[in-house]
Amino acid sequence: MLPRRPLLTRARRVADAADVADLRRLAARRAPRMVFDYVDGAAEGERSMARAVAAFDRVEFSPRVLRDVSEAPTSVEVLGRRIAMPVVLGPTGFTRMMHREGERAVARAAERAAVPYTLSTMGTTSAKDVAIAAPGGWNWFQLYVVRDRSRSLDTLALAREAGMDVLVVTVDVPVAGARLRDVRHGLTIPPSLHWRSVLQAVWRPAWWFDFLTSEPLRFATVEGAPGDLAGITNLMFDPSVTISDLAWIRSAWPGRLLVKGVQRVDDAKELAAAGVDGLVVSNHGGRQLDRSPTPLELLPHVVDAVGDRVEVYLDGGVRSGADVAAAVAFGARACFVGRAYLYGLMAGGELGVRRVLDLLRAELVRTLQLLGVGGVAELSRDMVRLR
Repeated sequence: MLPRRPLLTRARRVADAADVADLRRLAARRAPRMVFDYVDGAAEGERSMARAVAAFDRVEFSPRVLRDVSEAPTSVEVLGRRIAMPVVLGPTGFTRMMHREGERAVARAAERAAVPYTLSTMGTTSAKDVAIAAPGGWNWFQLYVVRDRSRSLDTLALAREAGMDVLVVTVDVPVAGARLRDVRHGLTIPPSLHWRSVLQAVWRPAWWFDFLTSEPLRFATVEGAPGDLAGITNLMFDPSVTISDLAWIRSAWPGRLLVKGVQRVDDAKELAAAGVDGLVVSNHGGRQLDRSPTPLELLPHVVDAVGDRVEVYLDGGVRSGADVAAAVAFGARACFVGRAYLYGLMAGGELGVRRVLDLLRAELVRTLQLLGVGGVAELSRDMVRLR
């Protein structure tokens, strides 16, 4: 009689994940479909998201040979401070919907990996609680400008009190994008029980137990009644924001200022002239305007236009350390990562996010060595092209 194989624990499955795609599959097995699709989905036909990922599939490396790659340091300097690798954990909303620990777990994993974590205005943990969870981490804050400007000022004050010194202003959400997976699921915040979600609960009992026994899901920064996501966004966010509003934001924020959501070179030039510290080339993960520019394709043009005046970051489509290496070679200072770490969070909480960061670093080191470069600092445009 063959010996019985021991049951794999969730932690073991997470540890055995060979790449982010493995963690995505684990996430799909643990989270209810409507929660998984909130992370995995995008706007309308989801073309922008697919193109962002496919752009990295088109990358062709041009490696050097006979170089000493016994060491391949990954650390870089961003905004005057050195981090362990060119990765920033980007802002995501409703993060405790994916796992009960939510933003706390992500911030702790970022602290351990020595990379920044960005708390969203639409987060479900306060800036103070993030600072308590990861007191040694470099915690940033992301701002959506809401109609009540005094509330935005109060939000910035709370972030400053929590020790956050980098502000990421997201500018590509004047109104909500049409995220059709959420519409079809009837997703609300917090998730509500109806016949479809009850059926999902039968097959995802661990997630539902965590959800029903943890503190109620709520916005930690902004107020608003639970409801459909597009309705919340359109009710609260201010569609009249212009570049002139950066002046009052800058006056209320003494730290560094990044603008996220740049999708045109002329906008990049105007923002650089306005005195921001950095730009994030991003189409919001394809969750806003479908058929929007593909970030990796746009990146070198923005870098050529303003890279000597501001730091340029990439957001969108990053799923591996090789993707990070490609983006840096094209001129990015670092990459924002969102979906990848949310897959890890859904799959295994903090351990899942840690696994994502460990994978990204290992893949980045291996790519550097196979490229024949002695570290991130040696990556250059002549090593990459888009087929």
